[in-house]
Amino acid sequence: MTSQEQSVLGWRKSSYSNANDNCVEVAGGVGVALVRDSKNPGSGVLRFAGAEWQALLAHLAHPPR
Repeated sequence: MTSQEQSVLGWRKSSYSNANDNCVEVAGGVGVALVRDSKNPGSGVLRFAGAEWQALLAHLAHPPR
């Protein structure tokens, strides 16, 4: 994904991000979620299919004990 393509997306920064630590941004489309490092947005993008993203969010909300 090029920088130009990334600039068109509506990226949202995590509410857990701050100026000094790990920062991530997420953008979404139909059936896909994209994740990138907000401090270095040109370094690459992780792509998750809709079902994968939902599974990740469910795991984060209720991790196994």
